[in-house]
Amino acid sequence: MIILTQAISFIHAADLHLDTPFKGLTKLPTSLWEDVKESTFLAYDHLIETAIVHEVDFVLLVGDIFDEATQSLKAQMHLRSGFKKLQAKNIAVYISYGNHDFLVGNKFSIEYPNNVHVFSSEKVTSFTYEKNNEKCAEIYGFSYETRAVTDNKIAEYKINQPHIPYHIATLHGSLDGNQSHASYAPFHLQQLVESSFDYWALGHIHQREILQTEPPIIYSGNIQGRHRNEAGTRGCYHVKMDASSTTTQFIPLQVLLFENLVVDISQCEKIEAIEAAIMKAIEDLDEKTLIHLTLTSENNGSVIFEQEGLLEELVEIINEMMLELPTWKYIYTYRFTFEATQSTYGNFFAEDVLQALEEINVQEAVRDLYHSPRNRRYLEGLDDTTIKERAAQLLMYGLHKKQ
Repeated sequence: MIILTQAISFIHAADLHLDTPFKGLTKLPTSLWEDVKESTFLAYDHLIETAIVHEVDFVLLVGDIFDEATQSLKAQMHLRSGFKKLQAKNIAVYISYGNHDFLVGNKFSIEYPNNVHVFSSEKVTSFTYEKNNEKCAEIYGFSYETRAVTDNKIAEYKINQPHIPYHIATLHGSLDGNQSHASYAPFHLQQLVESSFDYWALGHIHQREILQTEPPIIYSGNIQGRHRNEAGTRGCYHVKMDASSTTTQFIPLQVLLFENLVVDISQCEKIEAIEAAIMKAIEDLDEKTLIHLTLTSENNGSVIFEQEGLLEELVEIINEMMLELPTWKYIYTYRFTFEATQSTYGNFFAEDVLQALEEINVQEAVRDLYHSPRNRRYLEGLDDTTIKERAAQLLMYGLHKKQ
């Protein structure tokens, strides 16, 4: 008698960061701020709806479910509410905690429904998922007990009950050598490739990425962008597995986007032309979007618009117009960069000045300014590149006025 292995499907998500404070965005208009501060919760609601619509067997949440170790009651109860909706549809949940929501940090956790299975130790353990009274999948993972796990944990991932059809590993950690995030639970890709697991569900890195297709080794990324370094769509993977294949589909979950737009205004002689260029760049955005705008120019004349405050005023006017749209767009920060051209370099003095700026040690040049508390306030948050850019703008503005 041939026994056919049952197919399974599941959602792989990570890095929900519920209750993110969005500290740098608190000065947004009130209506937008309400949307922003609720965005991680609403993205989680989308995740729950997605699991139900696709009738998955279970959901994997791979670390950093909360943004902080001490979680608010609101965040915990919102999470539990989603779990109850899944329970009503007979959908299991397997969760682990990461470096943001490590186990010992929260002393007042609430109980979740019995469809939720928590990896409650820093030691790798497993749960068995049963479907139609058949043991279909073994789910492996661990939680961070403290903020940092610096050891390579892969040796602890050992197949239990090899007769079970599917073996799925969850891991909140970083590829060894990745400099974009803190190096927690580091691993070598080849270790995962050579393992006997059918799927590696990864968390911690917020940019989604398929590291390997055989077996699938995937970062799902976070479910909602939280600043300009997390631009673009965010979401989860819907995974289907049967005896012959595994398929994955990325599903967006975000409720608002962060986007970085660069607009060249070199050919814009009038402020109306700059407005048209900005609006053209924005018109293709069809979701609620927070925009980090960079205006670039090779035209000395553009520097005058910046120095006289016209670009800042224009951004405010555009924001007022876009706030009236049902799907709002908002330029929450902008910068202007001047790029020297051949015409600039035709001015030998300008050429020498810009070359000197490139070579200058900024920290040494502004060291004395930090002695004044008043000056220090204006210098906070400015990196070397920004200081050089603003110096170049002032110099080109001065040269332009002299011409």
